[in-house]
Amino acid sequence: MALMTPAISHPEVIVQAIAARDRSRAEEFAKKHGIPEVRDSYEEILEDPSIDAVFIPLPNALHYEWAVRSVRAGKHVLLEKPSTDNETEATILFNLPELSSSLPNPPVLLEACHSRFHPALHKFLTFVHPEDVVHVHTDSMVPWWFVGKDNLEYNYKLGGGSIMALGTYNFAVLRMIFGSEPEECLTCTTEVLGDGIHDQCDYTFKAQFRFATGIGEATSTLKGPLWWKPSEARVTHREVVIPDKTLPDTQEKVRTRQVTLHGFMHAVLWHRIDVQDSYVIRNMADQKPVKKWVESGSHKAYSYEDAGGAFAGLPGEDWWMSYRYQLEAFVDRVKGRKTPYWVSGEDSINQMRMVDMAYSKNGLGLRPTSSFR
Repeated sequence: MALMTPAISHPEVIVQAIAARDRSRAEEFAKKHGIPEVRDSYEEILEDPSIDAVFIPLPNALHYEWAVRSVRAGKHVLLEKPSTDNETEATILFNLPELSSSLPNPPVLLEACHSRFHPALHKFLTFVHPEDVVHVHTDSMVPWWFVGKDNLEYNYKLGGGSIMALGTYNFAVLRMIFGSEPEECLTCTTEVLGDGIHDQCDYTFKAQFRFATGIGEATSTLKGPLWWKPSEARVTHREVVIPDKTLPDTQEKVRTRQVTLHGFMHAVLWHRIDVQDSYVIRNMADQKPVKKWVESGSHKAYSYEDAGGAFAGLPGEDWWMSYRYQLEAFVDRVKGRKTPYWVSGEDSINQMRMVDMAYSKNGLGLRPTSSFR
């Protein structure tokens, strides 16, 4: 879903070859998806001069090493999120000399946090005023039956944990809403299986971060209820004065805004943006209200045309998944074209710093750093 489905509809993308640790699995996947070639190793992919770019969907702990190898081989890289296991790895990866902008045609490296590219999120952000945000709540989940304890999400050595699997979506949205980086992780509580084997991998977490203007909350679980609850980002703004020339000099109009995006992770399936503005006209002398009312509205954006602003007129269809919008941006960068939105290397480093903040606070420890250099 992350690559094959989007690639089918992209006229400039050909998925030419695949490799896996188990060749039989690679052959099965290739047959199912019509991939022409199966290679015996990842190295064979990197050594092939006819291959321009690679997609790395390996376990988290292998992202860093194979992204570094790919960049050094001159390949463009679409790297599954989270980009690495921790900030140390991310700092090395995104500062590789091969990626220097001083080079004529450096490889393109993109952390594939697909939800950040969907028009719904960018439409939602048009209703948010970062300087006025005082509180943000985000939550995400998968049902309990979706991830078993033998899956990668419960393997510490492979970079497991609910923060790594789902929390990164929440963290990215928080950073986009506040338009800044967290200054501190105030709290981070977790739940683990406690079976003596998977004790360093959280299946549920709840964290609070302090940003310059307010508090951001993130909660995720790999053991959610049977029915899937759409992810949610709920933003509360501080009270602001709204100029109104129709009022006497002794009165003022103020507004408190709450904006909620339901379904920020998989917006193509369903999403809704709710905007609620609470107004008060009051006497300035004693602050007593003269009139109160609420204005509400709901919005959706399945295409960049719907998102408007800098995105209006750009390619996009209602049926495109966030993965497809992400692939569009990746190909545009590879082809030297401008993109209206991008996740920079600095952004990805900051993202892993936030993950490290959470793991440092909850006591489970950072995910392991690779010895590969």
